[in-house]
Amino acid sequence: MDRIQILKRRRETLKGAGAEIRADIAALTDEDSFVELAAFSFSKNTFYDEDTQGEGVVTGFATIGGYPFYIVAQNFAVCKGGLSKANTAKIVAAMNAAEKSATPIVYLLHSFGVQIGEGVHVLEGVGALLNKATRLKGVVPQFAVLEGEVYGSTAALAALADCILFDGDASLCVNSPFVVSAKAGKNLKASEVGGYRALKHSVLPAVQVSGVKDAASKILAVCDLIKIPVIDAELNAPAPSLNAKADAASLFRLFENAVELGANSHPEVKTVLGRLGGIAVAAVIFDKVTLDAENVRKIRNFAEFACAYSLPLITFVDCTGVAPEESVADSATLAEIGDYLCAVDAVDVKLAVVTGKAIGLGYALFAAKSAGFDYTIALATSQIALFESEQGAQIEFQPNEGDRGRLAALYAEENADPFHAAKGGYLDDIVEPQFLKQYLIASLQTLAR
Repeated sequence: MDRIQILKRRRETLKGAGAEIRADIAALTDEDSFVELAAFSFSKNTFYDEDTQGEGVVTGFATIGGYPFYIVAQNFAVCKGGLSKANTAKIVAAMNAAEKSATPIVYLLHSFGVQIGEGVHVLEGVGALLNKATRLKGVVPQFAVLEGEVYGSTAALAALADCILFDGDASLCVNSPFVVSAKAGKNLKASEVGGYRALKHSVLPAVQVSGVKDAASKILAVCDLIKIPVIDAELNAPAPSLNAKADAASLFRLFENAVELGANSHPEVKTVLGRLGGIAVAAVIFDKVTLDAENVRKIRNFAEFACAYSLPLITFVDCTGVAPEESVADSATLAEIGDYLCAVDAVDVKLAVVTGKAIGLGYALFAAKSAGFDYTIALATSQIALFESEQGAQIEFQPNEGDRGRLAALYAEENADPFHAAKGGYLDDIVEPQFLKQYLIASLQTLAR
């Protein structure tokens, strides 16, 4: 018996069963760097009546841009990419190895959920898998690259990743879009239910990519920001355009190597990773925001991310407080605010810049010294006040006719000048917009050690 020839035949069978997913791994990773783990493990699925070559998942380690990563690639060609008890055990083994070596992990996902026919056995495996992914948060970075439809328990794994990359029309759904469509009485495409643009209320850390190579570049950018040491950078270059317009888009351009997470969800709140003077930071850029449960939750999730990877958190505040709407009043907004305060309290270094309006809770939650911000500044063009206007105060207090003149004076626009907050010691400085970056870099060099 020629065992070498047998090995070659077995390897060819294995490669044939996973040709497409192996091509994706090759495109994601550096040439010839992928080393497979548990390659020949397989079992028999009685429902699909097929051998689950490699347990339907390819695992191993490789380099991307010269940096090491563990790779978990669900093979859609085997049982529709379904999870099984053996499949989840193989994934967990790779996750354990990533944890031991403190190496980031990338999940390439295309899966309809679990393999039918395993019953409760697969649910035990799913429980172990999701528990392990939860325990890895803040320990090693986890990236989920969605290459097609990702449903059920596999979607839950993706949701636990620090960054979810949607390739093209990929979709992410807890339930199959067919089920969702039937419930809604509509004929919806998968992308209309769980696509990048459809998940606008999800507050997931989503990023749109075009192909696996683009996903690799985004993964490297995020890893660079959360893992690579500080480098020196030029401090003195002003940004004169900010004097004319200090809007969200202009503020985004302050950062080097910026990556926005979750741009498809509540775009009025931009959650951004980037560098200022070479120092990696997490930033929340407000774009004329009124608060509700969902955008507060997005901010809270991002604060937890910053805490997990010891990143300074910077808030660029343009927020008029909680939206005065019936739907917001009868929602989880207050509970989410409480959870946000707990999350932001755990962040070690916090800076705040009032760039527009900081009204009521918009100031108290995201800029106040008493909320734990180490360094708070305001642009000269900003406004800080208890209420947005005289009208807002009148609605709140319903004053007598004789008191309205006093309220008008109290809430005149000139009294929202940030100078009044600075006088009370609540602001460290008021700055000309074009010099904002220099102030932030100088403070980060002191605080982010």
